[in-house]
Amino acid sequence: MKIKVLEPLGIPQTDLEKKLTAAVGNKAELVFYPDRKTDIPTLVDRCQDADAVVLSNFPFPAEVIQASPVLKYICVAFTGFDHVDMEAAKQRDIQVANASGYSTVAVAELVFGLTLSLLRKLPAADRAVRTGKSSHGLMGLELAGRTFGIIGLGHIGSQVAQIAQAFGCKVLAYNRSHKDIPGVNQVPLDQVLAESDIISIHLPVNVETRGFINANRLAQMKSSALLINCARGPIVDELALAEALQQGRLAGAGIDVFDIEPPLPEDHPLIQAPNCILTPHVGFLSLEAMYKRADIVADNLRSWLAGDPLNLVN
Repeated sequence: MKIKVLEPLGIPQTDLEKKLTAAVGNKAELVFYPDRKTDIPTLVDRCQDADAVVLSNFPFPAEVIQASPVLKYICVAFTGFDHVDMEAAKQRDIQVANASGYSTVAVAELVFGLTLSLLRKLPAADRAVRTGKSSHGLMGLELAGRTFGIIGLGHIGSQVAQIAQAFGCKVLAYNRSHKDIPGVNQVPLDQVLAESDIISIHLPVNVETRGFINANRLAQMKSSALLINCARGPIVDELALAEALQQGRLAGAGIDVFDIEPPLPEDHPLIQAPNCILTPHVGFLSLEAMYKRADIVADNLRSWLAGDPLNLVN
C-alpha cells in the first residue's frame, strides 16, 4: 500500500511527516513530494503506483485518474473538490474525501478584513500617507448598524453571521434549508439582495451555483452595497460585476476567488474595476488553518485505512 502526498501542505515538512506517519503507522508507505507540480505528465508519473494520493486545490483531471491503475482514494486537503474529476473517480469506484472545516475561521475573518478595508477606504488611506497626502476625501463608513447579508449558511456562513452580530450588524441570510441560528433572520434571496448593505457569498460551486450572482441579481442590490466573495470564483459573473462597479451600480467589492487561480491576466475585467479589493485566493491561508488541515488529512487517512472513511464527498 502506497500513499503519495503530492505537494507540501503549508506547515513545516517535519511536522507534516510526523502527523501523517503517526496516522498511517505501518499500514502503508508514505511518499512526500517536496514541490508542487501540476502538469499532467508529472502527475501521471507520480500517481501511477499510488493506492492513495493527497493534494490540495490543483486540477486532478480524468487523464491522471485513468492513468493510475491502483488508485483507490483521493484525499483533498481543501474544502472545495470541484478541481477533481469526480465522474472519473466515480467510474473507478475511487473514494474522495475533503478537509471541510479547516479554514472556517480564516475565511470568515478575511470577509471582515475586506469589508472593513472597503468601508474605511484603507487602500486609499495607505496610498495617501505614502504620497504625502492628508485624510481629505477619506471619510469612511461604520459597519455597526448596517445590514449584513449572507448567501449560504454552511460552516463559514454561520461563522460570518456570528462575527457580523458582534460588529453590531443586523443579519439577513438565504439558505436552501432552514437553520436555527440566534440573531439571524433567514429570508428569501430577493430580500437579502434588496435590503443588505454588505452581501457575503458562502456557497459551493456546482451546476446550480455557477453564475449564481449574475447581472440580474447584481441589479437587485443597492447601489451603495458591497459584495464580498471568499467562496468560489465561478459563483459570480466577473464581467457583470466589473460592469456594475464601472457604472456605479454597486459601491464596491472584495474578491478573493476567481474563475481561474491567480496570477490573473492583465486584461482581467476586475483588475481595472473601481473600489474593488482583490486578493489572490488567500482566504484559507492562515498558519492555524494549515495545521488544522494537516490534522484533518491525518484523520482522513487513518479512517480510510481502518475501513471507516471520514469526510467522503462521493
